Order: sequence, then C-alpha cells, then structure tokens
Amino acid sequence: MAEQVDERALQQDELVPPGTSSRGTGQTILITGATAGLGAEFARQLAGQGHHLVITSRNPLQLVAKAQGLEAQYGISVETLTTDLSTTEGVEVVAARLRQREQPITMLVNNAGSGLATEFHESEAEDELAMLKLLVEAPMLLSHAAIQAFLSRGGGRIINVSSVAGFIPEGSYGAAKAWSISFSRWANTRYKPEGVTITALCPGPVRTEFHTRAGIDTSRKPKWAWMDAEDVVREGLTAAAEGRSVCIPSRRYRSLMTAARFSPDAVVERFSRIEPKAR
Repeated sequence: MAEQVDERALQQDELVPPGTSSRGTGQTILITGATAGLGAEFARQLAGQGHHLVITSRNPLQLVAKAQGLEAQYGISVETLTTDLSTTEGVEVVAARLRQREQPITMLVNNAGSGLATEFHESEAEDELAMLKLLVEAPMLLSHAAIQAFLSRGGGRIINVSSVAGFIPEGSYGAAKAWSISFSRWANTRYKPEGVTITALCPGPVRTEFHTRAGIDTSRKPKWAWMDAEDVVREGLTAAAEGRSVCIPSRRYRSLMTAARFSPDAVVERFSRIEPKAR
C-alpha cells in the first residue's frame, strides 16, 4: 500500500491497559515489524501514551531511525532487536527478550507479516513456507513465551494482528490468518481468568506499505474498502484494553463478515480475490 502513516502525535491516555498509569511508568511493550505499516502506528500511539518500547525489524538502519525518532518525539526509551522472524534464530532472539525479567514486557504486539503477489499454484513452495513461518510459527512461539512470562508475573496482553481474510476463503494467507483468529479466541478464553488476554485484530485492507512491499496490485480495490492505520490501531488497543478476543475495526467490515458467514464459499472467494500482478 502506498500511503505512509503520518507522524502526528496522538494522546490516548484513556486506552492505557488497566493496572498501568498513562505516562512515565516504565511499562514496556514489544512490537514486531515496527518500522512501517501498522507496526509503526502501534509504536507511535503507544509511545504517545508514555510507554517504553522494544521494536523489531529485519532492517537495522530503519530500526535505528525509527527508535531515535520515537525517543526524540515522545521522551520514552526504545530498545531495538534486528531479527528475521521467518527464521528459528530470529524468533528465539525475541522470545528471549519476552522471558527477560529485567524491564519486563507487559504487552506483545505480533504484527510482523508478509504476503505473496502470486496465486497459490503459481508461487514457489519455499515462499509459501516462509510466509507461514512468519504468520503462524513466529506468533505461536512468541505467544508461548509471552504467556509463560505473563502468567509468572500476574498478567499481560497480546495483540495478534490478523485480517478479515481469516474469516473467508482467501488462499494460504487467509488460512494463516484464520489460525491467528482461532488461536486468539481459544487463548483469551483459557488465560483471561489468570490475567492474560489475547486479542486478534482483524482489519480489512489498510493504507500502509504492506501491499507495495509484497508486489500486489491493489488498483482494483474500491476506495471504500480501505482503512486508515490510525483508526485500526486505536480500535485494536481499545479491544485489548477491554479484554476482547476478536476485534474487526469498522462497522462496515463487521457487517460484511456477518454476511460472509451465510454466503457460499465460491461467491465469497470470487468477491475477495485480488488479481495477482507483480509490480
């Protein structure tokens, strides 16, 4: 997606998770894939609330630049982890930080993701596997580490950035997001009584760099289908603060997903298909 999220300050003290005060409390939140897109917006809004951050990315230059900008603008501290979450070694770096007792993490935002520009039968099997590692294996392992740590500390929160694609037939990407939704629903039910909540954030297409990076042509997407990153993140943080297991931002997409439940798979798949054209 082509549009860059702006850098306007956002004060949302009322969205700070229960049990924390809004500014300067030393709460530390870990966000994967935080240099662009929804990850960058999560970082901006949470830094605006006064939280300290741990952010991850594969690009060390972008990571350092993002950290320096957030620290200068919001007066919080930002720790950086340069790591590739499609690898076992990369996941372990982040999992180790989640388990760390010094400056403990109180919230995990599993945001890092990718997509493919080709249809399933035209893609390389290695690319499909790498995408599944990033969308399923990495958030599962990081959630495992986070839940263990949060239970030992008396509570914590996880936001799994999913998609409305997880509710409908939409290729291997949609199948991966369906796992995220199902896991979040179960985990939130299981661990909420012990103070740990897990929320699947399920937006439609968002105006970020995601599609451009994947080489996906979005020219056929109607204007009404697009969502703003600022609104998506705000609703996701509100849902997490309320302990909800699933959040579909915007009334129009909640209505669409309700309609999709009662529609034939062939109709929904045809409607949701994006013509795969590599840029």
